Amino acid sequence: MVHVAPPRPGSPPGHYVLTLACPDRPGIVHAVSGFLVGHGGNIVESQQFGDQLEGRFFMRISFVLAPGAPDLATLRTDFAPIAREFGMDVELRDAAAPYRTLVMVSGHLHCLNDLLFRASTGSLGVEIAGVVSNHTVAEPLVRSWDVPFHHVPVTADTKPQAEAELLRLVDELDVHLVVLARYMQVLSDHLCRSLSGRVINIHHSFLPSFKGAKPYHQAFDRGVKLVGATAHYVTADLDEGPIIEQDVIRVDHGYDQEALVAAGRDVEAQVLSRAVRWHAESRVLVNGHKTVVFR
Repeated sequence: MVHVAPPRPGSPPGHYVLTLACPDRPGIVHAVSGFLVGHGGNIVESQQFGDQLEGRFFMRISFVLAPGAPDLATLRTDFAPIAREFGMDVELRDAAAPYRTLVMVSGHLHCLNDLLFRASTGSLGVEIAGVVSNHTVAEPLVRSWDVPFHHVPVTADTKPQAEAELLRLVDELDVHLVVLARYMQVLSDHLCRSLSGRVINIHHSFLPSFKGAKPYHQAFDRGVKLVGATAHYVTADLDEGPIIEQDVIRVDHGYDQEALVAAGRDVEAQVLSRAVRWHAESRVLVNGHKTVVFR
């Protein structure tokens, strides 16, 4: 069976989230807040950011509608004229609805294990619709959580077929978000464009140093004092998509190679889970090559 996440903690009935991005100009906040008041909305959280260098405005509003107020479809229809007037990119969604998520993994399972646990508690706001791997090592863990496991091997010759299968699963399972939880395959430009803004990746923050195999062992040999991780949206530029979250922890001479690897696993799992949760809560808005994160 597919694991269904519990409703988001603290989400009352009629709780919605509106996010928007548009050219900055006077009247945006007034128009949006006036619309919500006119439709019986009570704003419970509001955040905004004006990028003065780019002339762009970003906003996230969490609001609750009184019983008997218009439904989500009506809200979207009624808000459309305001969106057109201000040239807005808008998302309006039910705050209690979990994001259907497909997780991809290879041989390292720490991030996957963390996501499966957090999803089961409802703290991530995602429903894991399945796990895809180019290996089978993750299958016992995935099935222990009653989550469907899909083994999709990848070679240089079969990569187009493997990516076609991934897109089929995304469509068939009605997936909103794909998470690369240490999936050690480079996605093609075509796949990146097809899933633009819907794929989150995690990697260590040593880049561009310590590329390739065993980066933490390379870092140990150089005596690094900080271990970090970066979660970002995937684009055709390898490991250079808009960054969502980063974190570091201090290490010292007392860490051997395995302790350094363990520290890296911990920070990777924490950074990825925060990025996934913020995306699922509509707190991340892409701003060119960067992001606006309303934490």
